[in-house]
Amino acid sequence: MGDNIYTIAFYNLENLFDTEHNQYTLDEDYTPNGVKKWTPKRYRKKLHKLGTAISQIGSRTSPNPPSLIGVAEVENKRVIKDLLATESLVKLDYGLVHYESPDERGIDTALVYLKSDFTVINSEPIPLMVDNLNGVRDTTRDVLYVHGKFNGEEVHVFVNHWPSRRQGGVETAYKRIEASRTIKEYMLRLEEKVESPKYIVMGDFNDGPNSESISQLINGTQLYNATSKLLTYTSGSTRYKKSWLLFDQIIISQNFLQKERGTHEFLEAHIFDDHFLREWEGKYKGNPFRTYVGDNYFGGYSDHFPVFIELKYNG
Repeated sequence: MGDNIYTIAFYNLENLFDTEHNQYTLDEDYTPNGVKKWTPKRYRKKLHKLGTAISQIGSRTSPNPPSLIGVAEVENKRVIKDLLATESLVKLDYGLVHYESPDERGIDTALVYLKSDFTVINSEPIPLMVDNLNGVRDTTRDVLYVHGKFNGEEVHVFVNHWPSRRQGGVETAYKRIEASRTIKEYMLRLEEKVESPKYIVMGDFNDGPNSESISQLINGTQLYNATSKLLTYTSGSTRYKKSWLLFDQIIISQNFLQKERGTHEFLEAHIFDDHFLREWEGKYKGNPFRTYVGDNYFGGYSDHFPVFIELKYNG
């Protein structure tokens, strides 16, 4: 393990809600009197578990804690601050970038960053303008854009949680294709001002690496899906009806594949699926150890495993 190895991760935290009702969002289920009986005790337990998991991402290959962590399914800035205040993370000097999104359930994305490694230059939410099949706007998550300096090198980060497949994968594919187009258009505008920008596009795309939306994002660009080979018959970042899926991915620009002094070089990608993050027994054995299955409380971490990449800084 070398001090010049840095970890970048993405983690869908599976409905990290506080316990208070927000009158402007559909969060009633995640309150003490809601159907899930989401109590302060259960909230604190989930925070503790997630903090433990995040602190260990990449620990087998790097002595450094994760430098950048994109997260999805967080209700607000408060829950991220509560997460960063847990025992496993409180001693690490993490900052965060978060904007409230128009999602009807109130779930957002955010970027957590180690202040010693990353400095924010500017950030903004990129609205995803897409309609439902009935012509009414889908109030889905924005794309979070963060421009910053990573160990002095400028990078452009996009954190995503693309529209769900709840109404069917085929029926909702057009929404994720539109999300892909939105990012691609943003990159084209950026490239008019910046020569050879370094991109990190991470998220829960609700589509696999071979889907039309991901292919559209990568085709004709200098992007490389660093995580595409992680999907096999026996491994993925989440599981549905006994089939492994890789909705959680990290896509980078190909200039991360070059070895130059003063830059970061891509080494490898992984799924963080250690034993403690899995169901140990029963019908869900081997699956991510989730907080709920339906309305039944299991007390686990998330229904997704984190994915991460390792970068080597060539000083």
